[in-house]
Amino acid sequence: MESFEFGPGSVQVADDGAVAQVLHPDGRRVLLDEGVVHDSLHAWGKGFVITDHGAYRFDTPAFTRWRSSGIDLMYRFGDLELRVGRRFGERWTETYELRNTADAPVEIGSIAISTPYRDVYASSRESLTGSVHAHVWTGGADAWVWAVPMDGSGPGLGLQLTEGELWAYSIESREPGTSSNIRGHIYLHVTDQARAPHAMGGQPAITLEPGGTYRWTWQLAWYTKLPDFHADRQPLIEATKLATEVGETLRLTGVTPRELSSDQPGIQHVEATDGTRTARVAVLFHEPLRVISERRARFILDHQRRPELDGSRKYAFVPYDNDSGLTVLSSAWRDWSDARERIGMAILLQEVRDRGWGDRAELDDALAGYEEFVRDHLLDDAGTIQDDSIHQNAVRLYNFPWFARFLLGQGDRSGATRILDRYYELGGDHFLAFDLGPLLSELGLHNHLVRHAKTFIGYGDELPPHEVNYEQSMVAPLLELLVSAYQIAPDEIDGAELSRRLPWLTAFAADQPDVRLRHVALRHWDGYWFGRLRLWGDVFPHYWSALSAVVYAAWPRELVAPELADWLDAAEDAILRANLVSFAADGSATCAFVYPSCVNGQPAHVADPLANDQDWALVYALRRL
Repeated sequence: MESFEFGPGSVQVADDGAVAQVLHPDGRRVLLDEGVVHDSLHAWGKGFVITDHGAYRFDTPAFTRWRSSGIDLMYRFGDLELRVGRRFGERWTETYELRNTADAPVEIGSIAISTPYRDVYASSRESLTGSVHAHVWTGGADAWVWAVPMDGSGPGLGLQLTEGELWAYSIESREPGTSSNIRGHIYLHVTDQARAPHAMGGQPAITLEPGGTYRWTWQLAWYTKLPDFHADRQPLIEATKLATEVGETLRLTGVTPRELSSDQPGIQHVEATDGTRTARVAVLFHEPLRVISERRARFILDHQRRPELDGSRKYAFVPYDNDSGLTVLSSAWRDWSDARERIGMAILLQEVRDRGWGDRAELDDALAGYEEFVRDHLLDDAGTIQDDSIHQNAVRLYNFPWFARFLLGQGDRSGATRILDRYYELGGDHFLAFDLGPLLSELGLHNHLVRHAKTFIGYGDELPPHEVNYEQSMVAPLLELLVSAYQIAPDEIDGAELSRRLPWLTAFAADQPDVRLRHVALRHWDGYWFGRLRLWGDVFPHYWSALSAVVYAAWPRELVAPELADWLDAAEDAILRANLVSFAADGSATCAFVYPSCVNGQPAHVADPLANDQDWALVYALRRL
């Protein structure tokens, strides 16, 4: 093992020439350590190639030359030769050159390099003090990665491509055993055309003639904050805003500034070139929110109930498989049940009804039937919410505020209050359910609100684990709770306690020039739990990213500088609009878009066919946009 200085940090290089670890200037470890998930086979700089002559992984180099400033490596596999040069100092530069040594052309369908960032959640404290969020953008020549400590502190590690193009990233090592607390190994791809030709706007095939080469270089450095990293880059194409309504205009800048508009809804990939290299961004044109919401409500009423059942269960809202046209029977899989997150459909119908949209009589009947179902099967006299109509002996605290919100929307204020009182009787002071702060404020339950906020201030960075050890949908509800308590009791809740936690939330996202990614928090397990494809891997956007938008909208402006207030407004708008991509023109929807080109070798960059729980995204958009 050799150690090289890298700015104020250092890089440890293993005997085989792969990067074993990167030490942050504050001492934390940026890459995964060997253990249950990680091993030397996935070390930084190792990878694989898929060609029309065969597929190969590369690990042990055929040639190694150590230098005072780094190392040179050469790998041989099949008809190919890969040369790698690593140089360290104030900046860390890596150059890869793939060469065809055969007498005939070789078509490269995939080239992948492992970059095993320490994107793991052991506990909230270990995450905040010892892990990083890796925000990836593989937009061709403009590709970059921003690895930021999970507490949002600087410096972050910025990787920018300076030569060649990167068009995809994939994820490996996601298994039921790793569950939701480990993101997996991130592989950066020059192309992943052989496995997922459609991914991220299209993957190029690369043909190497005899003796021909393909070369790419990336450079890494430490930056105090993300804007400093971007100031060190010169993108070929970028846009301040990535989503707008059909008929409106988006402005793109870079080597070929232009204005873009469309009368057709959907994502558009837009490219720019300097004549040698090409880069790409992804923008969204969406229909007006009323159109999307009314179509979605119509689809829910027509397809996402079970009229074949007796009694009030026929009024429950359930998942729907867009491929088969069938509703989904949950059995033991609770995330496909007739309760839990599916109540978002009922709350969406309330939002549509209360705006005077849709068919008022039909919406009233549907919501009255759903209320009957709730009272018959989910709500008992004590205010306890059962997990679903089948599982009557399980309590899940997440469910309580959602059903309180529904009853409040139906005019039952006392019922909503009873549910929240029961939530606290069952230990809610130590749990971060969603929508608690605004709901408690609206119901005048200020004692619950302030006590709960003080409890979590007392926890500091040792938050109790929830269904995931640490995640954006713990931090966002925490801040939502603290903001609401601060607003009603500023003398009891110190604004500094809010301010020091805000970077915990903002660190979950970056500002990649893809509408699915910009300001959208990392979530990388929901496709498995809620989708039919059961794919692990990054889900962009995920509807609970809207929880971040809620926090940004409510954030007390006296606690931030004016420029951050502008950023909060832009991020809120970007998140809410990004989530509109989950809804199709016929009113159908997808619960998860798994973004990487592949996960464990399975082609991805795909919308799951299940319409399940995504309607919360529309609920939050209706409340804000």
